[in-house]
Parts: sequence; structure tokens; C-alpha cells
Amino acid sequence: MNRISRRKFLKNGIAATAGSYMAIASQGGFVTGVRGANNEVRVAVAGINGRGGGHIKNFQGLSGVNVVALCDPDSNILAKRVAECKTKYGTNVTGYADIRELLDSKDVDALIIATPNHWHSLMTIYACQAGKHVYVEKPVSHSIAEGRKMVNAARKYNRIVQAGTQHRSCPAVQEAARDIKAGKYGKVQWVHCSKLGARDTIGKVTTPQPVPSNIDYNLWAGPAPMTPVMRKQFHYDWHWQWNWGDGEMANWGIHYIDDFRHILGWDDVPTKMVAVGNRFAWDDNGETPNMHFALFDYDGLPVVVDIRNLPDPKRRGGKSGAVYLSARGGNWIQCEEGSIRIARGGGKAYDNDGGLIKQYKGNAGAGHAQNFIDCVRSGRRQDLAADIEVGHLGTAVCHQANVAWRAGAEASLDEVRESVKNHEDALNTLNDMLEQLEGNEVNPARDKFVLGPALTYDRKRERFVGPNAERANKYVKCSYREPFVMPRNL
Repeated sequence: MNRISRRKFLKNGIAATAGSYMAIASQGGFVTGVRGANNEVRVAVAGINGRGGGHIKNFQGLSGVNVVALCDPDSNILAKRVAECKTKYGTNVTGYADIRELLDSKDVDALIIATPNHWHSLMTIYACQAGKHVYVEKPVSHSIAEGRKMVNAARKYNRIVQAGTQHRSCPAVQEAARDIKAGKYGKVQWVHCSKLGARDTIGKVTTPQPVPSNIDYNLWAGPAPMTPVMRKQFHYDWHWQWNWGDGEMANWGIHYIDDFRHILGWDDVPTKMVAVGNRFAWDDNGETPNMHFALFDYDGLPVVVDIRNLPDPKRRGGKSGAVYLSARGGNWIQCEEGSIRIARGGGKAYDNDGGLIKQYKGNAGAGHAQNFIDCVRSGRRQDLAADIEVGHLGTAVCHQANVAWRAGAEASLDEVRESVKNHEDALNTLNDMLEQLEGNEVNPARDKFVLGPALTYDRKRERFVGPNAERANKYVKCSYREPFVMPRNL
């Protein structure tokens, strides 16, 4: 490994046919939806508690865009956002609890999806069937298989579908990608991707919690199981339970994972992987690991993805997490003649002696929503910064890391070391984790790591093959609850 210092960085759903909503675009042979007067794009936002609230403001602020409908199964949140649209923007929006009713409306051209993860795929597909264009938040899918179904639906119904990985529209990441492609720093040797930031435990309940009366649990769960609620906070903390969320790997890690895919020009996903981690220190209702790293191989290029949610009290940064690239993490891309170190908002390139070569100035992808609207107007999906297939493949890497961990079992520290001993950065990452765990009074001899098996992935089939494949492939697909089922014709 060249000059690495870990201390330095370390049923078919919608009954309506799509044809009743579509018209052939004049450019590129694609299909665009019906729009309002003066080329106005009329959008709806589904899932409006957190990120969706930001989308209302963002899209309403774009020229020629009007938010006309909102959807959320929480009646309190829905009423609040409808009222805000009236007072803040002077607009009257229609509120829906059921996405199926919203998609029946001919007054909506595009759907913005910021719901919990388990709804992303099916809602995108239903919208495509109903003739709507889609902007779907990250992670775009809740499993590898349903991500491919989203791509198929976008193509079948000729819809513009943008993934909400907004760094694809960041000038810093785009410029770094051009420089790597041009060979400015020589051949890429290795990549370390990290998201390091502490979270609090979600707490623990021992009996099912009542669903708040203002939430239609059937509509909230949709395709996912309507299992008893075993968490103190109904909203947001679903991220850390597998029925609905995908952990920090796909919640925040997706941004930096997609960044290195973009910068390196990857058009597919890794074929070999192993993962290590666990949910340490917290005795709570969370199921996803809070310390999790995966070692990937992409056609011989090694990549470590390092995701942590515990504080790091023994080092600078304390509760903000370990500090390597920044307090929040990012990517270190080591090349023969220098390195790029880039995170949200920008980065820098250095020579191998640590001298500054270049600064990459970014804006975290501020123009991503505008890019989507521009493509809705033109009908040219090839101009999307993050077409759904790009979003699917980036999210698939997150799923690979999660599957590699979920297919594992508790292991001794010696077994964990043995699994990563041939890659210096992976071994250093493990040692850093051990130091951080010590600061959290975790004893790995007692609180063991979960070590995943070495997995091999078939890109064409989008499944795991070879040894241990059976253990992994049970996580490649989601199950669906009637009547919210995956269409069979995709």
C-alpha cells in the first residue's frame, strides 16, 4: 500500500394503464408526461416528515415547478405540510394518505419519493405505470432484486427516473472523475471510503408499542410486514431495523460509495467481498451494525468501506466520531502519483509527499433537482446526473456489504484478523475499530464481531454464486404483503 497512514485519515399494483397519461416527446424518442400550462411541471412529494419536507421547499423554489400534491400516512404530518404550503408558498395542495389515490391524478407529472426505504422501489414502479416521472431518494431500493425491477419499469414505461444521490451533480466529484479518467494522477491503487459519525442508541422496549392513532399503519408498512412496533420512536428509527431500513451503510454510506463509483468510472459492482462488524455497546432494539466495514474487490482494485456510528472518546472529535478525512468521512483515492481526498462539499489532491496539487470545489449537488426537472422537460434520460440504473448499482454495493454481514456469524478476533490479513488497509481499519471499541468499554473477547463469509457475486445474474451463496442469496429479494406486491411483468 502506497504511503498510507491510518492515523492521518483513517397483483400489479396500479390498475390504470400508463398509456392514458403519456405523450411522445419531440426529443430523443423518449416519453414525457402531461404538463400544466406554460410548460409547468407539477410534482407530488411522498414521505414528507424529514427529507421530504426539504424537497417541498426545493422543488417549489424551481422556476416553472409547482408542488400540487403531498402524500403521507401520518395525518398530523400531512395536515402540517399542507398548511405550510398555503402559508409559505401561497399554494393549495391536495393531501393523500394513500399513494395509489395520488397516482390516479392526472394533475401530477412527477413524484418525489422520500418515504422509508421499503416503499422506494414499489412506489417508483407504481408511478412509472401511472405515467409519472420519478425522483427517488437514496437508497433507491430495499434489496438488490427490486432495484433491477425499478430500472426495468423506467425503461418499459419510458419514464425519467432520477436517484437522489445528489453528489452526482456536485462539480467537485465531476471534476475529480474527469481527472482520474484522464490519468492525471496515474493508475488507481486502492480506495478507502468512510462515514464516521456518532449516533445515539434508539433505546429498548420489551413489549410492542402502540402505533400512534394518527398513522395508518397498513399504508405506512405497504409491502413490508405489519409486525409489532418494537422501537420507542416510530419515525426515523426504522432505519436500524431490517424490515424497513438498511442501516447506516445505505443511509449515509451510499453517498460516499456512489462518489467513488462516479470518480472511478465504475459501470458495475464488485464481484468479491467480505464484511466485519456488529452492533456494539448499545443494548437496544436496533438490528443493523453500528460498526461495519467491508473489503471489496472490483476487477483487482481493493476498496474498503468503513461505516461507524459509535463515538470515539479516545481521539480528537469525541462524540463527532473518528477524524480521518474530516469529522464526517469521505473518500481517499490513492493513485500512483498522488491521491484525491474528497468528502461532501469538495476535496483536494495531494502528491505522494503531501504537497497540495489541486483543490476541488463543490456544492454537494445543489443542482440535482434542477437536473431532474430539465430532463423531465426534454425527455432525455441520458442527461440525468443519476439515472435509476446508476442509482441501482450504487445502492447494490450497499446491499452487498449488508448481505455480506448478515450472512455471517460470531467469530473470534483471531478469525477476523485472518480474514483481512492480506490487505493492509482492511487490517488497519480493524485495528482502528478495536481502539475505538476500547474507548466505548467494549471487549471483543466478550462482545464478538460478526464475520461474514467470503462471497462471490455474478454481475449478470445479480446474485451470489459459489461457496456460501445460499446463505447470501436469501437476502437478495424482498417479500411483499398483499395487495402491495411487485408487478410480475418487469
